[in-house]
Amino acid sequence: MARNAEKAMTALARFRQAQLEEGKVKERRPFLASECHELPKAEKWRRQIIGEISKKVAQIQNAGLGEFRIRDLNDEINKLLREKGHWEYRIKELGGPDYAKVGLKMFNHEGKEVPGNRGYKYFGAAKDLPGVRELFEKEPLPPPRKTRAELMKDIDDEYYGYRDEDDGILEPLEQEYEKKVMAEAVEKWKMEREARLARGEEEEEENIYAVYEEESDEEGDKKREGEDSQ
Repeated sequence: MARNAEKAMTALARFRQAQLEEGKVKERRPFLASECHELPKAEKWRRQIIGEISKKVAQIQNAGLGEFRIRDLNDEINKLLREKGHWEYRIKELGGPDYAKVGLKMFNHEGKEVPGNRGYKYFGAAKDLPGVRELFEKEPLPPPRKTRAELMKDIDDEYYGYRDEDDGILEPLEQEYEKKVMAEAVEKWKMEREARLARGEEEEEENIYAVYEEESDEEGDKKREGEDSQ
């Protein structure tokens, strides 16, 4: 049994060596685009990536694959799109065309980008997955803004507060507050007056109703003349 396995391994090694000598072994795509230094090969890897994207975009249209498989396919497509962008940038560095500007936007109309999540797109059945459909629901449009003329139509005396007393509520409240303030002021005056009397201080209240006779013009003129002569 071990002898047969050894023979099989030897035969496989010889077959692989023969393929290497004939140049029939499929070359693997470099992991990093910067590792490629030949423009024709960079173009080749870009076309290969586009082919892989096309296959996966076709597969993800099938909603019967299941949620997990659809999510994996969508992640793989986004990863390939990013890789395609790296190769297009490398092609431009090597003197090739700028595919970011002149290349066909063949997958832009297929994928749908979530607002606020720039770069990541959902393809095919992935757009109808639970939790994803809600992200694409459009928010209701805000109400249209009124013009200045429309706003001025609603402005009247009540807007400036000229009719606040007409509601029958504000005026009684103001009167009640006014009585309260006046009672507090009178009480404070009485307490101060009693305190002064207790200290033996006599105060002469000013008669606010007294009328002082004004000096006549002649007396005033004489008084001013006497002051000037002094």
